[in-house]
Amino acid sequence: MTPPRDDWDATAYDDDHSFVYEYGRDLLEVLEPTAGERVLDLGCGTGELTAAVSDAGATAVGLDSSAEMIATAREAHPDCSFVRADATTFDADEPFDAVLSNAALHWINDQAAVLETVRNALRPGGRFVAELGGTGNVRAIVDALEVELADRGYDAADPWHFPSIGEYAPRLEAHGFEVRSAQLFDRPTELENGEQGLANWIEMFGGEFFEDVSDTERDAILEAVEDRLRPALFRDGSWVADYRRLRFVAIADALEEEQRELR
Repeated sequence: MTPPRDDWDATAYDDDHSFVYEYGRDLLEVLEPTAGERVLDLGCGTGELTAAVSDAGATAVGLDSSAEMIATAREAHPDCSFVRADATTFDADEPFDAVLSNAALHWINDQAAVLETVRNALRPGGRFVAELGGTGNVRAIVDALEVELADRGYDAADPWHFPSIGEYAPRLEAHGFEVRSAQLFDRPTELENGEQGLANWIEMFGGEFFEDVSDTERDAILEAVEDRLRPALFRDGSWVADYRRLRFVAIADALEEEQRELR
């Protein structure tokens, strides 16, 4: 799910950052969508995972706040349904059996609102399967950006929220979910386009760091960040981002569903 901005370049996203949804395919094995189910792909981007859910036989609906992402998804996957909406205010017309979310939740400032939206969208017993950046995600990159910006008198505007299991599991429980599993793990991720990979990644995902920075100074900062990170993150001609992921499975109103089944 993209933040409240609409300047995403869907073509560059698919061409240069396809690892985002390619890694997300692992979530489908956790989700196990089946024929007859309704699944919401929250933060669908260009719709690759939405289409994969549909290919498994489920009825898939992709949701994203970015007009360009939704337009690209509709063009690429005309057999799927896509909705442009804010994940914190979306109101489902009928309940879903599952909500899938890959690399989206860490973009959303109002976590309470999005978790309430997801719970309301799910039937009792429906599952919420998600992966997001976990605590420490891209810490080396963020640290380098913050240092180089501060050295030039800028305040860094980190756009992300990367929680720990200890932070996020109680938050899910407070919104009516039963957490069945939660895992925090390292996933070093090779960026595409060789030498240009880190700069391209920052331009795609870290634009908020440079909101008040001139183009000339921005280029100097990017070069300095590369110099700072090269010993640790540049390997065999490619940049490797220090990703850490938080993956969880949670069930909405689990006790209510179990009691209904026992009646």
